Amino acid sequence: MTDFLQQELNEGVLLLTLNRPEKKNALNIALWEAIDRAFTDAKNNDEVVVVVLTGAGGNFCSGVDLNDFSNIEGEHPFDQCARVIADFDKPLLAAASGIAVGGGATMLFHADVLYVGESLRMRLPFVSLGLVPEFASSYTLQAAIGSRKAAELFYTAQWIDAGKASETGIVNGVYPDAILLEKTLEKAAEIAQWPVNSLRETKKTLKAAHQAGIDTAFAAEKLGMDRQAGSAENIEAVMAFIEKRQPDFKKLDQG
Repeated sequence: MTDFLQQELNEGVLLLTLNRPEKKNALNIALWEAIDRAFTDAKNNDEVVVVVLTGAGGNFCSGVDLNDFSNIEGEHPFDQCARVIADFDKPLLAAASGIAVGGGATMLFHADVLYVGESLRMRLPFVSLGLVPEFASSYTLQAAIGSRKAAELFYTAQWIDAGKASETGIVNGVYPDAILLEKTLEKAAEIAQWPVNSLRETKKTLKAAHQAGIDTAFAAEKLGMDRQAGSAENIEAVMAFIEKRQPDFKKLDQG
């Protein structure tokens, strides 16, 4: 079996690499579960001071693997994994280049420091799929860039390049793809020199004002997703994707 999540610990910095490059690192069940375990272990391991999250093959993540999403009984591992990342109590840095779509974008909003490559192509496609935001992104993006900028990006489902991501304040910095990971690891090493418990407590103070908003967003998004998943709008979006055509949501208003 392919190691869908590569892990490398060096001088307090744990590098986690999403490793399904042939699928642009799409999130299947095995990868969700691997991410969950990795963050849980990192939280409990004092040798890990900082985590860096990145993707293999020139892309960060193309979002949920739709071929794998429904192939499970009971609660999907996404729910637990999302909470584990949101509740991670040590510095989390991310380095994203290429595609970052859906959950592959909203996961990044939980990074304390986010650097991207010049090739970044980010999208929040939820309304175009007849769905709602997830991963508490309806709060985290607003907290990072302001409510009006966040609303525009969610409502339009537009592509966001590196320049737009920098201009709106989504990211800390933009680097050429070739040195993106190197620069991110340098920053991680700079942070990792400090005592882990001090960093934990500092992150706790930074997140204290946001915790209620994150919790509220998770709850509201679950309600919205329960209403929209399988709705006429969602079905039209999925069928249009399968049939390789533009969805026609207007016809649904006439039914």
